Amino acid sequence: MAAPNLVNPGSIVGKTTYLTLADTSETALLTNSADSSKAMRITNLMAVNVDGTNSVDVTAKIYNEDVAGTGYPIASTINVPADSAIVILSRDNHVWLEEDRRITVQASASGDLSFICSYEEVSA
Repeated sequence: MAAPNLVNPGSIVGKTTYLTLADTSETALLTNSADSSKAMRITNLMAVNVDGTNSVDVTAKIYNEDVAGTGYPIASTINVPADSAIVILSRDNHVWLEEDRRITVQASASGDLSFICSYEEVSA
């Protein structure tokens, strides 16, 4: 496991991933495997409530292992009003997803939350 040199990286690629939760289970949104030789700078993580009537709570965690490990809250049961969005992470309060790490998301209601996560993938 060797993280890339952030002073002189081989490449920096902007990426975005999307996810709509079908149920209330904790679900991996973004994973950086143990042998990726990459670091991911999360520059935007938004939760969007697609329900036009009801609010929904969102929880997001960063894990210290890509498969198991301990989860540390990024957001914990934050209310997202009907037909609105919240910013969980932004360029001003970003996090690095090192090798062997993952970010999970969870909603209090099935099918009501969509997520958009933009990040920079830094390779050696």
